[in-house]
Amino acid sequence: MTLALIVDFRIDPAHAEAFAAAIAHNARQSVTQEPGCQQFDVCRDPADAGVFFLYERYDDAAAIAAHLASPHFLAFDAQTRGWVLDKRIRTLEVAGGA
Repeated sequence: MTLALIVDFRIDPAHAEAFAAAIAHNARQSVTQEPGCQQFDVCRDPADAGVFFLYERYDDAAAIAAHLASPHFLAFDAQTRGWVLDKRIRTLEVAGGA
């Protein structure tokens, strides 16, 4: 079953540009190095540069677990943890569509 991770971030404005670069790198590494990662979109609110929205698709729960244990994710998480003011994560089943 395909799963989607929806992640909402609010980032300290002093670190928003560095976070943007770090999350873009993490997204590229996830798609290219993780066989179970189908998609990883990084969206940013044009009216509030500290608000980010991630849409990630994975083959299954094991692929999400592999992502969370990957060296690039662990490095990203360690680098950015202190910049995050708020983070919300939802895991959803992909119901269909393209």
